[in-house]
Amino acid sequence: MPQQLTLKDHLFETRLVMNRAIILLVFGGILLLVLLSRLLYLQVLSHEHFTTLSEDNRVKLQPIPPNRGLIFDRNGILLAENLPSYRLEITPEQIDDMGATLDALEGILEIRDIDRSRFEKLRKRKPRFEAVPLLFHLSDAEVARFSVNRHRFPGVDITAGLARHYPLGEQAVHALGYVGRIDEQALKNLDTSNYRGTTHIGKIGIEKTYEDLLHGKVGLQQVETTAQGRVLRVLNRTPPVSGHNLYLTLDSRVQAAAEQAFGDFAGSAIAMDPNNGDILAFVSMPTYDPNPFVNGIDYAAYAALRENDKEPLFNRALRGQYPPGSTVKPFMGLAGLEQGITGSHSSTYCPGFYMLPGNSRKFRDWKRTGHGTVDLNKSIVQSCDVFFYDLALSLGIDGIHEYLQHFGFGRKTGIDILGELPGLLPSREWKRQRRDQPWFPGETIITGIGQGFFLTTPTQLAVATAALANGGRILQPNIVHAEQEANRNALSPHQPRLVENITINNQLHWDQVIQAMIDVVHSARGTARKIGEDSPYRIAGKTGTAQVYGLKEEEEYDAEAIEEKLRDHALFIAFAPVEAPTIVVAVIVEHGGGGGSVAAPIARTILDAYLQEPSP
Repeated sequence: MPQQLTLKDHLFETRLVMNRAIILLVFGGILLLVLLSRLLYLQVLSHEHFTTLSEDNRVKLQPIPPNRGLIFDRNGILLAENLPSYRLEITPEQIDDMGATLDALEGILEIRDIDRSRFEKLRKRKPRFEAVPLLFHLSDAEVARFSVNRHRFPGVDITAGLARHYPLGEQAVHALGYVGRIDEQALKNLDTSNYRGTTHIGKIGIEKTYEDLLHGKVGLQQVETTAQGRVLRVLNRTPPVSGHNLYLTLDSRVQAAAEQAFGDFAGSAIAMDPNNGDILAFVSMPTYDPNPFVNGIDYAAYAALRENDKEPLFNRALRGQYPPGSTVKPFMGLAGLEQGITGSHSSTYCPGFYMLPGNSRKFRDWKRTGHGTVDLNKSIVQSCDVFFYDLALSLGIDGIHEYLQHFGFGRKTGIDILGELPGLLPSREWKRQRRDQPWFPGETIITGIGQGFFLTTPTQLAVATAALANGGRILQPNIVHAEQEANRNALSPHQPRLVENITINNQLHWDQVIQAMIDVVHSARGTARKIGEDSPYRIAGKTGTAQVYGLKEEEEYDAEAIEEKLRDHALFIAFAPVEAPTIVVAVIVEHGGGGGSVAAPIARTILDAYLQEPSP
């Protein structure tokens, strides 16, 4: 059977191919249009946006924190420095599981709860792309251990920097203060643009008061990075400006001698140049090491400081307020002489007590048997209370307040350390405003011997004593002598500031009071005669004892029979050499007892350290 032949329809096949080709061309054209539209959007319309994103992935803007200014004493001894230090930092945006990363790090490094807590707080305040420090002051061994395991921790790096350090440790900490981590409270008051990359700020003392000068100005740099955040090269750099160096008025040798002289006693001492207000020693005892506070002191160590009965963290020199006791008597004597209430030869009989007219209550003298007949000189030399009871009553509280306020009692001295308290010079108005009570004559009497409501700070007492030494000039005490800009040798000294010139009606009156203070130290019956026996220079001084609690009328004070915390404070003020004073000292020893036996020897140690050449 013959085969059937099928003829091709060439026309049909051609049409089919053409239709398919058209469909493909249309479809391809559509795709091309879509592609071109996308390219137009990416390359033209959104060019700037995507260029920025690309640069952000490749180029980072990094802050460069400035070097903190150094602090020196008046002789160039370094008190606060910056030492090289390694720290461990984490960049949060490069970490998938922060908890797992921290746990893994604990396997090779010691991470305390305080470190972890601090890190979490910082992480919340910073952008995710900024590195957050976790550990500070890594040892060489710790750096080595991490370096071996570096590949396991993307986003974790060790960086080198500078850390604050106080080479003299506990010395002068209440003046210097310390730096610490920037917390949320401090952040509220900072110029955040200038503190990018800065982790520490002055917390107390000079470090806080002069923060603006010490910190400097932040720098910036543009760096090219890998996808993992590793820096490839620096594209642009604006260097930081280091903080100013500060030169203090403190003399480290005098400061050390003063602190050592206190032994186990708590208290304060201020040494000051009466000619310009320079603070030579600023002592608050006990003291403490500020270095652990820089990067966060552990809870146990901080609790030990807080719970210490002698309160080492308390700045007594600046914030301690004490009754001045008998150290106020030279000022009371001047008030009486200058206001014509008493004369140099006026006398009072001291039977060992004083009674107000028409009142049977006895105000006791420290010497129960009395001093007999005393004039102004003898009453200062032997510290007779009865003489000053009578003088105070004659002056009245108004006269006392009016004269003593000129010496700076009852107001802040203006010393260049933040946190100063003003003390209290009582008056009728003060009592009416604060207690809504009238003023009583008995309160006037005890004010005359530096008791009752009367309170002063050690710094305040030093300023007042300086006015006795320099002829009535009230100078603002200063603890920063000069500042020095970074990379410059020249110093910019701070100038002395005169607060007030006390009017002197009769120079003879001042001479009489100062002579009495000389006799306190250098006469046979002076209350501080022991420190004057072998002195190569003449000292003018006044002892004081301040009651911590009140005795009953017939009760006798027995230091050995009462708790230490209830014993009297010991005080002493002095200046030397008498002929041309260059140093004033005010000493307060808490619960030390007698000013002549405890406070005066400390003052003598301070005077010797400053006035005599050190032993070779």
